[in-house]
Amino acid sequence: MKSLSFNHNISAYILKAVGILLLITLISHLLREHLDIINIALIHIIPVIIVAIHGNIKATIFITLLSVIFLNFLYIPPLYSFNVHNELYIWSFLIFAIVGWIITVQAKNLSMQTKQNEMRENLLNIISHDLRTPLSTIIGTTNLLLSSNNMDKENIKNLLEDVNYASLRMKRLITNILDSTRLSSKNITLKLDWCDFEDLVGVAIDEFSDKQKDELLEIQIDNLPLYWGDNILLKQLIINLLDNAFKYSKSNTKVTLKIFSTNNSVKIEVFNQSNYIDEAKLKNIFDKFYRLEDTNDISGSGIGLSICKSIVGLHGGSIKASAINDGILVEAKLPIVKKAALI
Repeated sequence: MKSLSFNHNISAYILKAVGILLLITLISHLLREHLDIINIALIHIIPVIIVAIHGNIKATIFITLLSVIFLNFLYIPPLYSFNVHNELYIWSFLIFAIVGWIITVQAKNLSMQTKQNEMRENLLNIISHDLRTPLSTIIGTTNLLLSSNNMDKENIKNLLEDVNYASLRMKRLITNILDSTRLSSKNITLKLDWCDFEDLVGVAIDEFSDKQKDELLEIQIDNLPLYWGDNILLKQLIINLLDNAFKYSKSNTKVTLKIFSTNNSVKIEVFNQSNYIDEAKLKNIFDKFYRLEDTNDISGSGIGLSICKSIVGLHGGSIKASAINDGILVEAKLPIVKKAALI
């Protein structure tokens, strides 16, 4: 979907540039007696600039060739032919190409800088909002415990559970921020080893409150062989999938985690009941910082599922989300690339 939109945008500004090229060619052709070749060449570089500012080098080369062909055919002797008997043709192409290349590179750099600024701003929003909320809980609850001398054990236990849950939320968020930065690097190397999914799940669910893991989580794990993968990243994959499911679940409904093997892969499925979500929106939930509409009351950074996508991709797998049975099903498929030797 994203690719189609991107291609549509490219086509739109190329068509716009071609339209402008035809218009200025017509105007310059009508006024050719009053314009010299340099002025006409300068006019024909306008479509190149229009395309180049979008930062796509292929589109820039295409419109450069088209502009120079028009210039050669109509204005460089012999007229109305594509024969090249004049070095002006070669020089015009080189000048057009250099100008287009410079503008394209600058446009790409500006676009990258803009994206980096947006990411920086999003990270600051995460830190200022999503970290402040659990931190406020910890500080407020701790102050309450310190100032109360006659509190019974049950209330103390409940308050300590609140502190523990808020601490776990902070830990998950900080881990996700660090993982997001690390996974953005193209030079990341997996620390491959034999992984036991039962152990991974056991460690992963310790990141959640007692109520979540004891009352609201249903786990089904097949008797799986050891899997060749990155233990730390696969654990984080399970944590983020469960964290997302708990956040968007209807109140007091169960989250189901299933892990089983198919022909040549291990499949992880996480299902939670939720309000209806359009399939088109579900396609975007793995994008970094993307959050579903009408979820302002739900804390979250919008990077958890993008990390899941990166982890699955690094293992050569695929991940998708579907709206089924009044809920959301997220399916991660991890290919089995190596089998443990049986003793």
